[in-house]
This record gives sequence, structure tokens and C-alpha cells, in this order.
Amino acid sequence: MSEPTAQPVDRREGQPLVRAVNVHKAFHGNDVLKGIDVDVHPGEVVCLLGPSGSGKTTFLRCINQLETIDGGRIWLEGELRGYQEKGGRLHRLSEKRIAAQRSEIGMVFQRFNLFPHKTATENIIEGPVQVKKQPKAQAKARAQELLERVGLGDRGDAYPGQLSGGQQQRVAIARALAMDPKLMLFDEPTSALDPELVGEVLTVMRELADGGTTMVVVTHEMQFAREVADRIVFMDGGVVVEEGPPAEVIGNPRHERTRTFLRRLRADEAAAG
Repeated sequence: MSEPTAQPVDRREGQPLVRAVNVHKAFHGNDVLKGIDVDVHPGEVVCLLGPSGSGKTTFLRCINQLETIDGGRIWLEGELRGYQEKGGRLHRLSEKRIAAQRSEIGMVFQRFNLFPHKTATENIIEGPVQVKKQPKAQAKARAQELLERVGLGDRGDAYPGQLSGGQQQRVAIARALAMDPKLMLFDEPTSALDPELVGEVLTVMRELADGGTTMVVVTHEMQFAREVADRIVFMDGGVVVEEGPPAEVIGNPRHERTRTFLRRLRADEAAAG
């Protein structure tokens, strides 16, 4: 007797963890985001795909308030990000309050942004000790747990210059996790790595996804997006062109812009490999 086929879990029941509505952002008069609407539900992995310049990284930075939006609104767990609404008007929060909101989100960048003069452990404990005021001994114990989790349990005393790019990025992931974030953002976390080091970072990200971590990932790694994402959001020209499960957006895209992007990506992969 054959086993019943497992049904995909719909994580989009209930209220979203992240809600972005009509988000606009311009730089020097150039509209980069032109009204982005995206929801991300607890435990969901959303991959943002699209050509360079489509607004993916800018949108990620807006979620984490590294960029100030020009229009629209972003909520995390129902709390408006960056602003307080009074009498129908939005008032910018203080930098201290914005920093507190930002501490609820972990972000991993293309470049690792580790402090070169601090060890892996010291890099990881910086946020918990300085921002959350955790006792150093507690933060160090947590850092060791996280280093074990990303496969670097024996490299806590190593400086970034003594680690490979893949190892540095895994330390960066551990550093973000040390803040116990509600949401993890990844901005092309493998793009700066040599090809042979990409897999070790994606393995850690797969394990996070399997553990129920809510993630928004900007990536060009198609296999990762197919296998790990619950939903693909394809962006081009500052707008969401289409979104849906990987089997639909990657396997059977509705829009010509998506099809053109995927053809170019496959051609680049074939040329590189």
C-alpha cells in the first residue's frame, strides 16, 4: 500500500508577519519602487527574483529601515515600521525607536560586514551585549551554540581574515540569529562567494527554513528557490510582476518579462558551468 502524498502546508493562514502596502522609494528622482504590495507569513520563505536594478535589494532595505520609504507602509507583526500614526498623519519615530524596531530583524548582506579586528565569537556577541544588554557570559554561550549550528563550532577564536568567504558568511548568519529575530532577510548572500563555497551557505539557509524561520531572500540561486521557497515574488522595473509557488513562477511563468529573465539566467548558468 503506497504512502499518502504529503500535502503542502499553506503558511499563509492568519495574519502576515510582514505586510508591505503600496511601498514607494526614489533616489535622486529615479523611482526604484513603484508601489510594492507583499505579505510574508510566519514560517514562510519568500524568494525575490528579478534582474539587477529591479528594486529587490531596495525593498529588503526598506523592510529593515536601512532606507526610508517615500510612500506606502510596512508593518511587522501589526506594528507600523518607522512611523507612528496620529490623527491620520504619519510621524517619523525617533532614531532610538527605529533602532529598537530594526533589532527585531536579522539581515545578511552580500558582503559579510564582519568586524575584521574581532573574532567570530566577538562578532556574534556584539549585538546581544551592546543592544540587548545581555551578560557577556550568556551571549558567549549562545554564540557557541550558533557556531555549532552553522558548522563552525571550533572556529570561535578565528578572525575573519582567517576564514574562507563561506565561513565568514556563516558567521554573519550566526550573528544575525544571535539577536533572536522575528524575521531574517538575505540579500544575495552567496553572490560574493566562490562557486565551491556557495553550497555550505545554502545548506545553513535550508536548515533555517526547515526549522520554521521566516525568511525573505534575494537570490539568483534557482535550485535553492525551487526547493526551499514557499513563494516566489518576481520583480522588474520596481513593481511586482507576478508571484506564486515556485512550480508556477519558475516552472510555468505567466508573464513574458518573467520568461525572458529566466531564459537569460539559464543561459548565464550554462555559460558559467
